[in-house]
Amino acid sequence: MKINKKLSIVFLVVLLTINLNVNTANAFIEDDIDSDFETLDIVEDVSDISLEDINPNKPLRVSARNAIALDAKTKEVLWDQNGYEIVPMASTTKILTCLIAINYGNLERKVTISKNAASIRGSTVGFRPGEEVTMRELLFGLMFRSGNDAAIAIAEDIGGSIEGFSNIMNDFAKSLGILDSHFESPHGLDSAKHYSSAYDLAILTSKAMEYPEFRECVGEKTISKDKYNFTRDYSNINKILHRIPDANGVKTGYTGGAGKCLVSSVNHNGRNIIIVVLNSVDRWNVTENIYKYVTSNNEFITKSNKEILKEEKLAGLGDIIEEEDVTYGYKETDVAKVEVFNNNYINQGDILGKISIYDKKYEKFKSPLISNINLSKEELDKIIMGN
Repeated sequence: MKINKKLSIVFLVVLLTINLNVNTANAFIEDDIDSDFETLDIVEDVSDISLEDINPNKPLRVSARNAIALDAKTKEVLWDQNGYEIVPMASTTKILTCLIAINYGNLERKVTISKNAASIRGSTVGFRPGEEVTMRELLFGLMFRSGNDAAIAIAEDIGGSIEGFSNIMNDFAKSLGILDSHFESPHGLDSAKHYSSAYDLAILTSKAMEYPEFRECVGEKTISKDKYNFTRDYSNINKILHRIPDANGVKTGYTGGAGKCLVSSVNHNGRNIIIVVLNSVDRWNVTENIYKYVTSNNEFITKSNKEILKEEKLAGLGDIIEEEDVTYGYKETDVAKVEVFNNNYINQGDILGKISIYDKKYEKFKSPLISNINLSKEELDKIIMGN
């Protein structure tokens, strides 16, 4: 009996050890497809508020470590919660991987899947070693299925190696003004030197959404293999496309270090609002709550050059234009201010001054004023003085 008890105890300890090892390993493996059914998630004490409870007149707090909402056109931050903290970002990394592939890859060229790509852990498409697929299909596998195998294949094809591609990622990110991020892989598995912020991801996504190829491989719900002669059909795992009617992307993410992540784009009155949610056990509801809050608190006004100039003392300069229409969102935004800093003779095409838009005392947006007529100094002085 004593021997049996000892054996039972030893057997129990072995089972516990095995379970702990399995759970520890799984905690750091990215698995976007099944992450909503993981048993490792720690439920927060305070549950997220429902959409019906949103009060646009009160500050919004959500159950996410980091979150931000940004206007894709003006790059205005519409709302944030620890949006600038540097944190792991899991598979949202693949937004940059996809954008680099679009810029540097040949989408119709076939890529051979290496053993290294086919054996990667975490979420995969299921590509086999030696299988040949086009770069375009790799993008759909990357963004629809969060395929780490697709990420490795893209990196090896464009960068020659993971290290080479990572160098491209960091250089490309800096060229976009993304300065607080560092990329060490094309897939986003946890690493001490792989990090970003909600703000950087929002800026990255706003740029990526300018590309039709990117919009297709993050915004469609399904893609038939017959459309581009792919090897298989693809279904998008991003549930936000079904939960918000005007959602048009972008990417899920999950690792043990980053938690559940979601970068979304929602078309609101003809413009994209980028919403980033990092490390949230309830990323879908949190994203919906943020969307409702920012659209309730912002008017998203677009004013043409003529409309702005009619409100200012320079209304007589009907032929003075800025390079593009000014768009802004905050209800608190002051009217545009026109500043003239060229009082000399103005030739057609010269920069006369600028239009600035302020949120309280801070300048949020500026656009040059460019003349499409010739004006003498005397003519300009008369208009400025209102004569």
